[in-house]
Amino acid sequence: MNKKRSVWFLTLFSLVAVVTVFYVSDRPSPFDGIALFSDDTLDEVGLVETSSTNEESFVSQSNAFEEMRMEVTEKRSQLTEQLTKKVGSNEFTAEQKDEAYNQIEELVKIDSTEAMLELIIKSLGYDDALVRIEESDVLIDVVANEQSTKKASEIIYAVKREWPKAYNVEVNFNGQ
Repeated sequence: MNKKRSVWFLTLFSLVAVVTVFYVSDRPSPFDGIALFSDDTLDEVGLVETSSTNEESFVSQSNAFEEMRMEVTEKRSQLTEQLTKKVGSNEFTAEQKDEAYNQIEELVKIDSTEAMLELIIKSLGYDDALVRIEESDVLIDVVANEQSTKKASEIIYAVKREWPKAYNVEVNFNGQ
């Protein structure tokens, strides 16, 4: 019994020592806001000139995509709310409730898949993308300077690799 206590004591002591060393060695340096405005910092910072027309069109495309995302999210949340009420109601049979629950799960799966596909498309080098899944159709809008069948095929391949249920994939390029 005494041996078990000493093993526990040594284990706890070593854990405390490791946590203490980690905490002490990984301490962030304090923020020095005054140093941001020193002459040395201003010399290190270089200004980059950008074209405002590309930024404005990108912002307008992104705003349009965001509005469309919000509309889709709102419709799906209303449908999910209706299905949740159906699941919690006593007016429906167990089969109907089970079907409603499965539909809720499918909506959640579609939402997460759309978000994942948007990230994958953005990782291919596009500024923004909007993915909408409607049954076996996948509708994709992409912000891109140039349109080509090769780029569209690359997007379609990535989508079908991640979402095997995508039988019909449509890619639309929106120029900046």
